[in-house]
Amino acid sequence: MQQGKIFLVGFGPGAHEHMSLRALEAIEAADTVIGYSTYIKLVQHLLDDKEIIRKGMTEEVDRCLEAWEHAKQGKTVALISSGDAGIYGMAGPTYEVLFQHGWTPEHAIKVEVVPGTTALNAAAALVGAPLTHDFCAVSLSDLLTPWPKIYRRIEAAASSDFVIALYNPKSGRRTQQIVEAQKILLRHRDPQTPVAVVKSAYRKRQKVEMTTLKDMADCDIGMLTTVLIGNSSTIIKEGIMLTPRGYANKYEDLTGQAREGEKAGRSLSMGLDGWMQCVCDWMQQNPEASLDGAAKHFDMPLGSILEAVSHNPHSEGFQSLAIQNFDNILESMIKWGEIRAVVRSETGATTECFVYGRQLQQKHEWLNVSNDYFHLHIDCSKISVSYLCQCDSRHYALHCIDQHGKLIARFMMIKVDGIFYNFFLTAFLKAWEEQSQ
Repeated sequence: MQQGKIFLVGFGPGAHEHMSLRALEAIEAADTVIGYSTYIKLVQHLLDDKEIIRKGMTEEVDRCLEAWEHAKQGKTVALISSGDAGIYGMAGPTYEVLFQHGWTPEHAIKVEVVPGTTALNAAAALVGAPLTHDFCAVSLSDLLTPWPKIYRRIEAAASSDFVIALYNPKSGRRTQQIVEAQKILLRHRDPQTPVAVVKSAYRKRQKVEMTTLKDMADCDIGMLTTVLIGNSSTIIKEGIMLTPRGYANKYEDLTGQAREGEKAGRSLSMGLDGWMQCVCDWMQQNPEASLDGAAKHFDMPLGSILEAVSHNPHSEGFQSLAIQNFDNILESMIKWGEIRAVVRSETGATTECFVYGRQLQQKHEWLNVSNDYFHLHIDCSKISVSYLCQCDSRHYALHCIDQHGKLIARFMMIKVDGIFYNFFLTAFLKAWEEQSQ
């Protein structure tokens, strides 16, 4: 008996000229073509003399099962998707169904994914070059994904300055998701951020609207729409939406002449290898600046600033020393005398209080201080790394940082009559020497 095969075909926007040669070959080779009824209509001219199985919008699993059953009969099956079969398409659920039925890549039935042009590519091509730099895609459909997860993804993408492509932004029943997405984005981005709303790209009812983030939700948006939201660099000029690649960071006026301090073909001075030195240089050039000021200047978590300084132990002025085990430093802190404790909550609220080192008590995972005026409790299990820090004779402290680089707590030695007591300072410097070995 002839062995079956399943082609998972992404045929792009739908127009013949935008289909890949392999997609055309796969459909031509198929005995049976399975797909959503609208997809079948888009490629109807290729389906003469073939068995056609049409399914509805929510019958994705049924399509996968049909493909499996027909392939077991020895047929070659083309399970079609518009765009790309692996991007919000049929490739994923098909593999899930196949694995559930015991299929493996060594099975007699072979499976081939045929890539196609996805909606964000098609929409971007119509409006210019909005995806030239880092971008991501988020589907607003909550039919299979919980809204809290969608919320977190939009929040992360918005705060990270990605260009964002929104799939499934709105339907007859789902009308508020695009509005909620807009609210999240406006917390992080300028209301005038460029947005392109592209409906039915490269199809008969194609419609393109250029707008702004502030007015995005008022556009004609539906299930056949892809929304492209620019980042902080994206512009619209002469009707073209453009996200610069970043050449201006290295070259003067895109002439090929590298800016001072930059080298063609090499990482930027603020690249991975150079940015840490930039932090140290900035700290030296701004000796009165605080660590929090440096974090704000570089728009990086405080932990990243401390790590940068710790990689340059011979820098003048501010120095930082990473300590992986908080327990190792607690014994020294008990000898620091009066300490100014600064504690940050997850919501950003800051508490400052004065304690004595001898009051610090660790009970299991908690560091506690209790007296008649306040109770201070710090969950040490949240501390990913701590940094001992010193700056000439004006700053001696321990900074406790979580896994995201954010400050949990800061313990600073306090001057008495304008100086640090030698006994307390000796305890700090001894701990520094022991931890640096």
